[in-house]
Amino acid sequence: MNAPLLPSEHEALQEPELQAQVVQALQADLPASALLWTPEDTTPYECDGLSAYRQRPLVVALPETCAQVQAVLKTCHRLGVPVVARGAGTGLSGGAMPHARGVTLSLAKFNRILNVDPASRTATVQCGVRNLAISEAAAPHGLYYAPDPSSQIACTIGGNVAENSGGVHCLKYGLTVHNVLKVRGFMADGEPVEFGSDALDCAGLDLLAVLVGSEGMLAVTTEVTVRLTPKPQLARCIMASFADVRGAGEAVAAIIAAGIIPAGLEMMDKPMTAAVEDFVHAGYDLEAAAILLCESDGTPEEVAEEIARMEAVLTRCGATAITVSQSEEERLRFWSGRKNAFPASGRISPDYMCMDSTIPRARLADILLAIQQMEHKYRLRCCNVFHAGDGNLHPLILFDANDPDELHRAEAFGADILETSVAMGGTVTGEHGVGVEKLNSMCVQFTAEEHAQMLGVKHAFDPQGLLNPGKVIPTLARCAEYGKMVVRGGRLPHAVLPRF
Repeated sequence: MNAPLLPSEHEALQEPELQAQVVQALQADLPASALLWTPEDTTPYECDGLSAYRQRPLVVALPETCAQVQAVLKTCHRLGVPVVARGAGTGLSGGAMPHARGVTLSLAKFNRILNVDPASRTATVQCGVRNLAISEAAAPHGLYYAPDPSSQIACTIGGNVAENSGGVHCLKYGLTVHNVLKVRGFMADGEPVEFGSDALDCAGLDLLAVLVGSEGMLAVTTEVTVRLTPKPQLARCIMASFADVRGAGEAVAAIIAAGIIPAGLEMMDKPMTAAVEDFVHAGYDLEAAAILLCESDGTPEEVAEEIARMEAVLTRCGATAITVSQSEEERLRFWSGRKNAFPASGRISPDYMCMDSTIPRARLADILLAIQQMEHKYRLRCCNVFHAGDGNLHPLILFDANDPDELHRAEAFGADILETSVAMGGTVTGEHGVGVEKLNSMCVQFTAEEHAQMLGVKHAFDPQGLLNPGKVIPTLARCAEYGKMVVRGGRLPHAVLPRF
């Protein structure tokens, strides 16, 4: 049996020595095929969807059973080795980027749907089940899983829990936290744990809401029970064009002010519609400065009444063209452009950095106009797509990561968007998480006391700080250094990001 490493001993070991010790210890927990440590085997795990930041893990573990997950966590806890849980790797904030001296715990093999219960309208699935696969399994019962991030064809429910993912229908049906009843998993030391219950509520503190969105810092999720929603009888989508972004932004606020809660309310600016139209040919108005997609679902009578009300609001707000889908095929075509915004951006730029902030709906036009000014300031293009109904922005900054200066300008551009969002009364993240991408911006939004409270929660769950360390919550020293950089009119360069 390996003797436990004290923190100082852990840091003192050279990487090859540490790797050999960790591999030897984990060989007692996993079959040889479930352990990777050579560079050619671990390189595919060096980043998530935020590919600008990369770090090869010390070791990758691929367990197939809960017993193996527990054994890996116990071994890493005993050795004092960090653990970064990983799902499909579709995250966009660097939350699954490996630790240089840690184990990446890949849960990709946990891909079984355990139970679909149409009577209780729930499904129990392993953490590696794809978001869309839940809806496919529930479809024969007339049910589906409502949160639908654009990556739903690939992203996993465990990752959705980690990031509190949303999607284009989150305005009406809520985020992941509103659609998850129970989560099972393990604490950092391997202790089994369960949050929530099969009932509508459970005794004690609402720790399920603490876990959802905690980005793998508090526990490792292995099983999730989700709430299923009846499929609506009918859904129709309005595509509305606007000659200026302010009119489109005001229309979003006006729809909500009228007491209408659409199933989906999305906004795209002209550069974004041009990119996606060339990719999927959704039928978008390429002359419009912005377009809105407004969906209604329910019974035919409910949909007809709500569509008429939204058309009236959009007309009053100056829409230059309004088209209502007349078939399910046309509705899906309207949404195909929005759903393919990210791959469409990848076709027109070597790299893109997708930001994720949230602002009050009334400031949508203000932030778009501010981003246009930033394009000139940083000499980079930006395409914008919004979960407009809840003010969640997804500006896609286009750049070339092979050019260090462009990467630096893209980082500064992104930080400017986040900090401007905070200044407008918003937050630095909506559904993508903080990861490593937004550490600096966390210094802008939260005080030292608030950071200390967050760290207190982290310490209560993970006293040794082994789960996904160095992410989400910035240190006081980092915030102090970032404050100096901002005062001097600069931004922290890429090299100042912590080494993981």
